[in-house]
Amino acid sequence: MTVTDLKNLLERVQTWPEEAQDELVAIANQIENELQGQDYVATQEELRIIDAAMASIDAGETATDGEIKTAFAKFRQT
Repeated sequence: MTVTDLKNLLERVQTWPEEAQDELVAIANQIENELQGQDYVATQEELRIIDAAMASIDAGETATDGEIKTAFAKFRQT
């Protein structure tokens, strides 16, 4: 990707919905932090999702082997 390509992309990004722009900024910040050797710091929303997932696991709510196979098959199709 050239500087021109990057500038053109950033111009197009300005027409994206705000949520998509926010996601791009978060991803770019994460990449920059990794390049600078900084540790990843989860957002409050990510921590809430992790806590909810851990609570589900603790409650015995796990996927069956069949559900896992179905999910992997679905994602491999795309």
